[in-house]
Amino acid sequence: MQVSHETIYRSLFVQARGALKKELVAHLRRGSAFRHPRGSTVNQGQGQIRDAISIRERPAEVEDRAVPGHWEGDLLMGGKSSQIATLVERRTRYVMLVKIDSKDSVALAGALAKKIRKLPAELRRSLTWDRGTEMAAHKQFTVATDVKVYFCDPHSPWQRGSNENTNGLLRQYFPKGENLTQYSQAHLNAVAARLNGRPRQTLDWKSPAEALEATVATTG
Repeated sequence: MQVSHETIYRSLFVQARGALKKELVAHLRRGSAFRHPRGSTVNQGQGQIRDAISIRERPAEVEDRAVPGHWEGDLLMGGKSSQIATLVERRTRYVMLVKIDSKDSVALAGALAKKIRKLPAELRRSLTWDRGTEMAAHKQFTVATDVKVYFCDPHSPWQRGSNENTNGLLRQYFPKGENLTQYSQAHLNAVAARLNGRPRQTLDWKSPAEALEATVATTG
């Protein structure tokens, strides 16, 4: 008899509501006592974005992770209306963090463009974002970077699963409710370096940094 990973997860989280709750939660990287199963819907307060390009129009090469340079992005929210932009490269799971002073869409587009333009051309292909209106200035971002932005379906965070998982791991360093404006870009770079130096089973136990370096060497 075979049991899917989703069934195992559900079993663990149901059991965690009993006497073992604190003991189990203490061993979780993401430190959350609750879990939204894959396919569940969560209201993210998403609005309408003018001229948004649907994720359904993304090239097939993005889905199979065969070609580098396709990114997933989101905002990691903190207390006092603070946030950090998080970017994850789909093939290598390489992480970049960007200090954001406000959720203003023009300011966000400018900050992301500045970060993306530092990458070599082969690592600047696309960006997948959720339906948050903070990315309303996506056209300006594309003009500045030549990177097209694709938007997920409403309430579908699993469509940028690498980014969702990374945001969960980042809560080790940036707990919920913490004011994120206190952190400098240098500190964000240091946290990203720690995640990028962590070996991953999905990368045959290479770290994202090693995988990215190998990818650039191959495509360069």
